[in-house]
Amino acid sequence: MKFGLGQSAPRVEDQRFLRGGGRYTDDIDLAGQAYAQILRSPHAHARIRSIDVAAARAAPGVLAVWTGADVAADGLGDMPCLAANLVPLARPDGAPIFQPPRPALVRDKVAFVGDYVALVVAESRSQARDAAELIEVDYEELPQNVHTAAASDGAPGVWDDCPDNICFRLEMGDGTAVEAAFAAADHVTRLELPMPRVAVNAMEPRAALGAHDPYEDRYTLYSGNQFPHDMRAWMAEAVLGVPESHLRIVSPDMGGSFGLRANIFPELPLVLWAAKKLGRPVKWTNERSDGILDEQARDFIMTVELALDGDGRFLALRVRNLANLGAYLSNFGPLPAFGNLGGVAGPYLTPAIHAEVLGVFTNTSPTGPYRGAGRPEATSAIEQAIDLAARELGIDRVALRRRNIIPPDAMPYQTALTYNYDCGEFERNMDRALELADAAGFEARRSEARAAGRLRGLGLANSVEQAGGMFDEGSEIRFDRQGNATILMGTHSHGQGHETVFRQLLSDQLGLDFEAMRYVQGDTDLVPYGHGTGGSRVAALGGSAVLAAAGKIIDKGRLIAAHSLEVPEVDIEFADGCFTVVGTDRSLSLQQIAAMAFDPARLPEGMDSGLSGFATFKAPGPTFPNACHIAEVEIDPETGMVRILRYVSVDDVGTVMNPALLKGQLHGGIVQGAGQILGERVLWDDGGQVLTGSFMDYQMPRADEMPLFEIESNPVPSPRNPLGIKGAGEAGTVGAVACLTSAVLDALAPLGIRELEMPATPERVWRAIREAED
Repeated sequence: MKFGLGQSAPRVEDQRFLRGGGRYTDDIDLAGQAYAQILRSPHAHARIRSIDVAAARAAPGVLAVWTGADVAADGLGDMPCLAANLVPLARPDGAPIFQPPRPALVRDKVAFVGDYVALVVAESRSQARDAAELIEVDYEELPQNVHTAAASDGAPGVWDDCPDNICFRLEMGDGTAVEAAFAAADHVTRLELPMPRVAVNAMEPRAALGAHDPYEDRYTLYSGNQFPHDMRAWMAEAVLGVPESHLRIVSPDMGGSFGLRANIFPELPLVLWAAKKLGRPVKWTNERSDGILDEQARDFIMTVELALDGDGRFLALRVRNLANLGAYLSNFGPLPAFGNLGGVAGPYLTPAIHAEVLGVFTNTSPTGPYRGAGRPEATSAIEQAIDLAARELGIDRVALRRRNIIPPDAMPYQTALTYNYDCGEFERNMDRALELADAAGFEARRSEARAAGRLRGLGLANSVEQAGGMFDEGSEIRFDRQGNATILMGTHSHGQGHETVFRQLLSDQLGLDFEAMRYVQGDTDLVPYGHGTGGSRVAALGGSAVLAAAGKIIDKGRLIAAHSLEVPEVDIEFADGCFTVVGTDRSLSLQQIAAMAFDPARLPEGMDSGLSGFATFKAPGPTFPNACHIAEVEIDPETGMVRILRYVSVDDVGTVMNPALLKGQLHGGIVQGAGQILGERVLWDDGGQVLTGSFMDYQMPRADEMPLFEIESNPVPSPRNPLGIKGAGEAGTVGAVACLTSAVLDALAPLGIRELEMPATPERVWRAIREAED
């Protein structure tokens, strides 16, 4: 079968996933493997006086017990933080960013509940778990600092060398222009926007299997991750102290990631180190309750100020972002606080913007990227400010947006804060979404709901995000003698459908049947180059690399065809899988050319045998997916329950490779945004104990809480890659967080409620209504 770009081809990978053929890390077993268990800290902040492992070492089946002293003695390096090197960051006094060392196992003190204290390896998983409970640790508890708002305001220091808990301070934009605009403004809207901390709950818990070949002195790590090649580079030299060639990483099927598996968690080098010391493979699989502790996301407090003139035109925007980084800096930990903050510009003509970001330490889990990585927060900041300004000024909120929206003929458009938009039709998105949602009839529906004792709200959010600008990407296409192609990608699919869309692209370019293509990813020994999956980069960068590699196949095939058909190369055209002499019926199929490529006697003199193409692609700049989301919600004032009645979005993600898969991506992203707004949040007590450590207490979104989503595309192809793709992986979440916040506040606005800290749990909504009535 053949499917080209733009068709809703069914996912080929589902044939194995739905029939039990998926192969995840925990499915992989090696001969003679042992099992690891990590002992974690029960305290948020404590000094380790001593560790007694004697009873654990004597337990049945135990092969070894190691502590931080053992790790230090063997010279295993600390976990790296790449984000600290991407942008020059400094503390308020100009000193470099403070980066606390994070060893694989801590030695002197623990800094959050769940910190890695000791490693037990045994013959079975249950024996390792039982032995870990026998380890006696003498802790001296220290004062805890767990609240974001107070972290830099006299709270106990997480690290002795950083007593004020300030990791870095960063300014962006033109502060002088913003001050002048605020001084001249007719109206200023101010609000505080706390973003709750959420746990990254991928369906598949993390797992790692390490092996070591003593003859080659070479490690192999089996573990699902987003960046196999980059992970190898980050971990080999800095942590293991070996060249990249001495480390192979295999990332098999993976049940979701959302930024979680972009981090070098301590278990990754630990299983490799343990495997070498024991001379046998070592496997570790995480528990769900531990996974909730390991890495979390969001946790910002944003202060937003919007200045407007007498006609309701935006003059300036000022944003202050207090970002909780947790106790350590994860690999991309600081990045969400500032890397996508340019999104506060939205699709609006704001002449001056200034932002200040303060990253702080607390005795909590390290934070890192999670679907959107700062984009949802930035969009919420500007969209909530606009909604509030419209209420304060008595201006229709759609009219206020329309008055300030960037027109298509202004593209490319340089915003006042870092982003340079490639293209977009922002107002058209909004007009179509309003039409789909029947916004004109909303007030009548609100009145009906009020008569029935319900509060109804309509939420609106225009979002713009950056995507596809980070690093380059590579692809290789190899043909066999029978004309079957193997696609080798440096990206990694963990649910997005890469195996399908890249087949579609090659079917379009080379005329191949789906059955004639095989897809390979996630093995650094097999795939020559790549940077992985993250930041909505795969379709634009990876797809463009596939396109370029296919071009090299065609170029070589044309030379072989010209040689075989005895005509000049310029007389050969390629279409529908055939090389044809222009104006004749003389042709050779791609399959015939592939067979010839392996016969040196049939090749032009000096040509290498085989038919393959390798290419990389680097974009001249990021792309900017954009959308308008509209949601209608209803609140029961007696219980505080929020119900989503309808959800509409009109998205511009550039060229659409597969409409069905695009909708799947957007549906998933919207649900994750809805989860954050309706219930997801990590809570601690004042001592740093996590109160939401299981799904009994941590509220995940459910299918029966969601409406049927109405999704339309308004594709405006990007000029920044040959396919015109902008990216879609995070778009749903970016719009949903702002849109659903807007809907909830719109429902509560008739009661005089201006702000409500998210998530909008029934208790919070109920209390806000009771207080408003009093």
